[in-house]
Amino acid sequence: MQFDRNFASAWARLSRANAILYFRQIDTNASRREAVKTALENAQKLEPNSPETLLALGYYQYMVLRDYDAAEITFERVRKMLPSSSEVLAALARVARRQGHFDQSVKYWEQALAFDPRNVELLNDAARTYVMLRQFSTALRFYDRELDITPNDPEVMAAKAGVYLAQGNLQESRKNLSEINEQSPFTAFSVKINQLTYERNYRDAIQLLQDRLAQFPYDSQFWKGVDQAFLALTKRLASDIAGAKVTAEQARNTLEPLYRDQPGNAGLAAWLSQPYAVMGENDLALKLAMRAIELLPPAKDPVTGPGLEENLAVLQTFLGENSGAISTLRRLLQTSYASYLYYAPNPITPALLRLDPIWDPLRGDPAFQKLCEEKQK
Repeated sequence: MQFDRNFASAWARLSRANAILYFRQIDTNASRREAVKTALENAQKLEPNSPETLLALGYYQYMVLRDYDAAEITFERVRKMLPSSSEVLAALARVARRQGHFDQSVKYWEQALAFDPRNVELLNDAARTYVMLRQFSTALRFYDRELDITPNDPEVMAAKAGVYLAQGNLQESRKNLSEINEQSPFTAFSVKINQLTYERNYRDAIQLLQDRLAQFPYDSQFWKGVDQAFLALTKRLASDIAGAKVTAEQARNTLEPLYRDQPGNAGLAAWLSQPYAVMGENDLALKLAMRAIELLPPAKDPVTGPGLEENLAVLQTFLGENSGAISTLRRLLQTSYASYLYYAPNPITPALLRLDPIWDPLRGDPAFQKLCEEKQK
């Protein structure tokens, strides 16, 4: 980039890379948003109608503007230029998912894989979409196809374990987590912590989180704060109230400056709400949880938005607002989405309600028990 500023494809790719960081709530600063736009404009000046530039435009519309309809139009335009491109079909699949058209998204993934059947990224994203639909047996088949290409990949094994947890199968889940340790990527690592937590093995879960905080080479304070919040919550579940509050304060001190710099970051608001809840700052915790939903409501993002409501249900459970939590959970059980904080990428299931000690305060309520007994796919 520094040596060849006329390289349109590189500008387009840079725009997309920045858009991903912005969209995933890793960095929602105005400077990141501007970086996406600037790189896109540079590509447009050089090759405005190339497929690479148009893909970058579509991802800008999708990930920054969140104008999914405009992105769909742009990606369809590229599809006419490259009718056999799995990359374009993947883009359409992602947009359809964000529009709440999960069945259409699945069709696009299947079409993309027909052109590129050994593409592990496509297989993984297709599996995740089936997970959001709670079509777990199909999701497992896609993960197995991925493992045929990349045997024993620990992240794929952890994804399978997450599906087994969502089905309530602790034994099969455990078999897939042997390679996950304190150095594993967060999503895989969080499945291991969930496994230990559901088994009520708090000692090992806490030790693993402490080892990670001591040894993991964090490239972002955000992820350090997330692990601190995770540890505080786990200590609370283990009834170490004093230790939980100390760790929650550390998480608050890590995440709060980031949130001050990015007040429009829904993910930061949601993660920050957890340490406040553990610290007993109930009003602030609820305010942040509601702010996260306000920033990214399900109507705006059908994939992530419901997961922020899931976080609110957890906080309501902590605070004894059982009817509100149960009402939210009842709705989420009928919703296709990806959990953002607790079960990512799985949505809530009756099995998870039964297993997760986070819901223990609700177990004496017949309405909650009814949710736990609902039939699962």
